[in-house]
Amino acid sequence: MPATQGGPLFLRTLLPNARLIGGEIQFASLTSDHRQVQPGDLYVAVDGIQEDGHLFATEAVARGASAVVAERHLPVGVPVATVDDSRTALGVLCQALVGNPTKSLRTIGVTGSLGKTVTSMLIASVLEAAGRPCGVLSTLGYSDSLEQQKAPRTTPYAPELAHWLARTRDAGCRDAVIELSSRALAERRTAGVEFDIAVMTNFRREHAQWHGSLVNYRKAKERLFAQLKPNGLAVLNADDIGSQTTLESLNAPVLTFGKHIAANITAEILERHAGEQTIMLHAGNDSAAVCTRMIGEHHVSNCLAAATVGLALGIDLAAIARGLEKVTYVPGRLERIECGQSFRVFVDGGRTPDSLAIALRTARQTTTGRVICVFGCQGQKNKELRPLMGRVAERAADLVVITSDNPRHEEPLRIAHDVIDGMERPGKPHVLPDRRAAIEWALSQARAGDAVVIAGKGDREFHWLGSRRQAWSDREIACQWLYHAEEPVILKFHRPHQLPSLS
Repeated sequence: MPATQGGPLFLRTLLPNARLIGGEIQFASLTSDHRQVQPGDLYVAVDGIQEDGHLFATEAVARGASAVVAERHLPVGVPVATVDDSRTALGVLCQALVGNPTKSLRTIGVTGSLGKTVTSMLIASVLEAAGRPCGVLSTLGYSDSLEQQKAPRTTPYAPELAHWLARTRDAGCRDAVIELSSRALAERRTAGVEFDIAVMTNFRREHAQWHGSLVNYRKAKERLFAQLKPNGLAVLNADDIGSQTTLESLNAPVLTFGKHIAANITAEILERHAGEQTIMLHAGNDSAAVCTRMIGEHHVSNCLAAATVGLALGIDLAAIARGLEKVTYVPGRLERIECGQSFRVFVDGGRTPDSLAIALRTARQTTTGRVICVFGCQGQKNKELRPLMGRVAERAADLVVITSDNPRHEEPLRIAHDVIDGMERPGKPHVLPDRRAAIEWALSQARAGDAVVIAGKGDREFHWLGSRRQAWSDREIACQWLYHAEEPVILKFHRPHQLPSLS
């Protein structure tokens, strides 16, 4: 991480519980990557998923590291600070190097199993509608309000997070919105960040596998609330059963939002059409109508979360409504593809049973015809979710096409078998492992009034086949076919009972 502009920092001041061996440690730059060490850097040894940084401390010192932070004493010939958690130490030190920007920024953290990205975009739009440009760090990109870059991951690693927060502060912003994955919270990437508002959109058990248990998953999500400033505020979904445990355990002021259960901020759907819906927001005695091109009940919940944050920041309902209306779509989040066709096409990135169910339910609410679903499950990941995905697709769609979605080194037909295991009518879905062929065939079957949901990738621009990563876009494939197809595509597809045995 680049050197601080304010001169060297003293480690004991920043990490008072650290045990120093070899004297006080001063530093003006740091890194946790032994390959990137520059002379004078502080090296922070982190025990990662793929490698343990402690094993490379000697190499870091040989490259010029002036001191080491680690979770155990290392005889490396330079001062060593031992800490209980070097990930936490890394975050704290990174934030300190750039002047702890969240002490001056009003920082909003958004976590949850579903809806994080859309809610983050809605909050940013509400702030901008109120004349308050803000920094945004989310799956869709990192922005300091002046420049934006593609996001390699939902939540940046600690050094990059500190860098973007400092850029946001230096750009003159007063606010920053950070989308927080449970993995980022578990890995302490936000250590040293102080939040003014912490939002949990919902809590679903389907995302718990990476954490090893549901308890660990909940602890990761709730880590956000432990980083609230003394006067910080929690925002929770009253409709979500999974959020009730969090609500009961919080020791902080709370505002709730909901459509079905009594909450501080509520809403009702007034009108719903194929291309838009109108909702009425209620906050105490005040109300405001919002007409949004993003549809479905789940989007109402996202709007409520963003409206609650806006009200907590002192923004009036009229400005909040304008901000919500400005977000006409979010790439890959039930994104409509409109190429003059007589049926609806949606591209959605959901890869869990819950997210697939929401996409198909929303499509059902906006069509008078059939719902056609194209989806697959990733290879070498979340195998226990495959039959659940099949069950959801069978129950919510009229025509199901099972295809590939990053099969990696796993046989696509085996993945399809696993999906079909969850279906009551295994002979009904169509299996087309070639994803392009599956999309084109599904579109060729659609008629006026139908809705086609292409699920799984959303705005992701790659497809893994074995070890090969190829450029990909469900959106572009759909658009190409819709613009150029003159007659239905006739393709051979696998019936489930024709699939070869893979046992």
